[in-house]
Amino acid sequence: MSAAEGPLVVGVDTSTQSTKALVVDAATGQVVASGQAPHTVSSGAGRESDPRQWWDALCEALRQCGDAAHEAAAVSIGGQQHGLVTLDERGEPVRPALLWNDVRSAPQARRLIEELGGPKAWAERTGSVPGPSFTVTKWAWLAENEPEAVRATRAVRLPHDYLTERLTGQGTTDRGDASGTGWWASGTEAYDEETLAHVGLDPAMLPRVVRPGEVAGTVRDSHDLPFSKGTLVAPGTGDNAAAALGLGLRPGAPVLSLGTSGTVYAVSRRRPADPTGTVAGFADAHGDWLPLACTLNCTLAVDRVAALLGLDREAVEPTGVTLLPYLDGERTPNLPGASGLLHGLRHDTTAGQLLQAAYDGAVHSLLGALDLVLDADADRSVPLLLIGGGARGRAWQETVRRLSGRAVQVPEAKELVALGAAAQAAGLLTGEDPAAVARRWNTAAGPVLDAVQRDDETLERIAGVLSDAAPLLERSTDDR
Repeated sequence: MSAAEGPLVVGVDTSTQSTKALVVDAATGQVVASGQAPHTVSSGAGRESDPRQWWDALCEALRQCGDAAHEAAAVSIGGQQHGLVTLDERGEPVRPALLWNDVRSAPQARRLIEELGGPKAWAERTGSVPGPSFTVTKWAWLAENEPEAVRATRAVRLPHDYLTERLTGQGTTDRGDASGTGWWASGTEAYDEETLAHVGLDPAMLPRVVRPGEVAGTVRDSHDLPFSKGTLVAPGTGDNAAAALGLGLRPGAPVLSLGTSGTVYAVSRRRPADPTGTVAGFADAHGDWLPLACTLNCTLAVDRVAALLGLDREAVEPTGVTLLPYLDGERTPNLPGASGLLHGLRHDTTAGQLLQAAYDGAVHSLLGALDLVLDADADRSVPLLLIGGGARGRAWQETVRRLSGRAVQVPEAKELVALGAAAQAAGLLTGEDPAAVARRWNTAAGPVLDAVQRDDETLERIAGVLSDAAPLLERSTDDR
């Protein structure tokens, strides 16, 4: 550890399927130790996970980091957004957490939108029109389907809140993650009393919203983590806001993230309010806004298609086939009850063409929302930052280039959510804006792939199939 120039910090990414921890030199951004451990997600109609697995995975990831984690002066946790964690009077989970990609609350989402003024009113109040990913709809589903769990609940948390609270003993969250609940009003930057009363949720059960740059707490005595007592704990944030910090994003720079879900976002000085619901008007983690569009089906769906075809994920061929890979329903477009759809199959269609069609369908959904995410004065000539697990895949890179017509930059830094959390922790020590810390660390550096002519023919073909198939895709799960 003598090579470190500055104090050490820990950044954590508790994602859908695993928890990763990085120990980072706050002065240089050098990763000096890392660890990772998996957790499980249920299959079937719902997507659930036991929060205690997240804690166990965090413990194991930090154990892998060795003595470096124990020397850290500050820690921050970035986590998957929207998940509903219900805790009893002892702070233990009442039931497994309902995750962001659990779409069983689609009927509750539709009813809440209607009952509280319609899409425009929701967008103006909370910045977003809630879909089944949003926490408020999951709470409404739980109240309707498992009232005994609601009666047993004494505290409601998001995934990153749960882990932060186990470190500090205090219930806290941040504006970035709170903005994805549906019960935090972006106009007032406070919990919305009308929404909470409507869904029967006592605001006393919610965590305190910690301001950007504020210390959420310190590591307490009664824990089994390799942190010293009194280690500073930053507010943490949702995974997309953490990745934005990790890239050191400036307003208007577009990001396309290829993970289990796909996202397109950019930092904005303006508070978003899209009444169509395509763009979620999230807050970011340092005082601005993070308009974002998200798809449920991205790398996992394409990998599933590759596995069904018995192909390596890079074995693509040029195609005229259309495949909408909505294997888990879809959020953008808003089709929670949809399933995958294939159109244009011929005798001479090859497996490689089907695989390319899956890539095209996944990227089409994201690029369709890009113009809505960006401000009118955003510079469309800057490269599209490509991040996430799929960003280094050649087939993903080429599909994004071809369908966007933009230059694409692939940052060399990995684990940007954990890096963003680490930058937030470092900001506590230095007093800097965490995004400025990340820019000092040069986290966005990486090769730039030149722009190519946009493939308008493929974009128009996919849009046509999507439009023609709308009645079929809009059928609810209960109708099938």
